[in-house]
Amino acid sequence: MIIEKRTYTFHPGTVQEFLDLYEREGLPVHTRYLPLAGYFVSEIGTLNQVITMWRYDSMADRDEKRAALYSDPAWIAFAPKTTHMIQKMETEILRPTPWSPIS
Repeated sequence: MIIEKRTYTFHPGTVQEFLDLYEREGLPVHTRYLPLAGYFVSEIGTLNQVITMWRYDSMADRDEKRAALYSDPAWIAFAPKTTHMIQKMETEILRPTPWSPIS
């Protein structure tokens, strides 16, 4: 099992606009393909961030699910609506330790 952690840093003042749009249009498509483990906003430290965590069985599972998402016309239509809000995107792949509660 792996967790994909994605951190999006938004232009100031656009996080709530993004969250409203994402909940309405992006989330239903995303969760049709990807297994959501968590969705967060920053409160302390670096602000204007949205952090997402997606759970996969393996890198191959991730690749397969993301390929299906990226070929969905609804996702292709949604994604460009948010790119102007994002300053920076980062992705990390995390492997849980044997004693992790989400292993």
